Amino acid sequence: MLALAGGTIYTEPFAEPIAGGTVLVDGERICAVGTREQVAAAHEARTIDCSGLRVTAGFWNCHVHFFERKWADAASIPADELSEQLHDFTRFGFTSVFDLGSAFENTRIIRDRVASGEVAGPAIYSTGQIIVPPGAMPPENVLRVLGAAPTVPHEAPDARAAVNAANTILAQGTDGLKIFMSGNAPAQRLAAEAARAAVQRARLSQKPVFAHANDGEDVLAALAAGVDVVAHTTPRSGPWSAEILKTAQHRGAALTPTLALWPHLMRHDRVSLVRSLEETAAGQLRAWLDAGAAVLFGTDYGAVAADPAPEFALMRRAGMSFPQILASLTTEPAKRFGQNDAGRIAPGLQADVAVFETPFTVRYTLRRGRVLHG
Repeated sequence: MLALAGGTIYTEPFAEPIAGGTVLVDGERICAVGTREQVAAAHEARTIDCSGLRVTAGFWNCHVHFFERKWADAASIPADELSEQLHDFTRFGFTSVFDLGSAFENTRIIRDRVASGEVAGPAIYSTGQIIVPPGAMPPENVLRVLGAAPTVPHEAPDARAAVNAANTILAQGTDGLKIFMSGNAPAQRLAAEAARAAVQRARLSQKPVFAHANDGEDVLAALAAGVDVVAHTTPRSGPWSAEILKTAQHRGAALTPTLALWPHLMRHDRVSLVRSLEETAAGQLRAWLDAGAAVLFGTDYGAVAADPAPEFALMRRAGMSFPQILASLTTEPAKRFGQNDAGRIAPGLQADVAVFETPFTVRYTLRRGRVLHG
């Protein structure tokens, strides 16, 4: 047994926290939660002193990529080395991640090595290869500069091609679909019927659909098609319209804001331009929240560095409260992806736990009761 003792426990983001409480873990499960008086730790339990720290459910990063070269040929990577690379997630409290675009035959190997216990890491969910408009992907030499291993997306010029692509992807055992609403050229827009067809096919398998949007037009088209998650804010296209926000609320869609992506991509530009994009993206997030739509935490790891601190800082600057950010990390993704065994601290649930200082500096990460960081 393991006792996490003395911390402030957030059983759920908006619930009254338990000050000086104890979380008792037996094997892979939480067996008791409460004040020190309510939870008498078993005599043989190992105790981790969490005094002055916050204890919550393990975090989700709902926008990552396993497309970098360091993940290639995953079957041949020694277990210790693969665990060290996956520590990029667990050292920041992430016990679950959703990969939104990679070569699934390789990502599945990483996922399975973690699931078997051979390798230490987070639970991995994946959309596999993405569905794109014809000609929408950058050339291979550009991807190489970005550190990406070669991967072949599924081009979908029409509804039939989109259904065929979705069938191929889902038959591999992926956990969802990812569609690109447009490429870099104005003519490279995913046809509305193709987007709808991909979403409808995913519905048959009860799998979520994520949409990469480049501008407000993309966001509205994705929402109209019925996607579950919009994978970015789109600050280059200005504030989102009332129609976008009303449709998001009506459709019950979620957003991964990826606010820190924009200053990273614009790091070679003038600071005034960067600040303008940051403020526009923050305004889009505020408007989304004001519309009552859900937010999921995501960093676009692979395109940006592992440390989520810049994303936390920009979410706070956009006006998100601690409970709102915590919900985006825990209960919102668990609910959206049907993971009822995660997202909260409660007896009987899986012992995925993050222990951290204010605001989100992680000291310990547990996955299924196993200490992966700290």
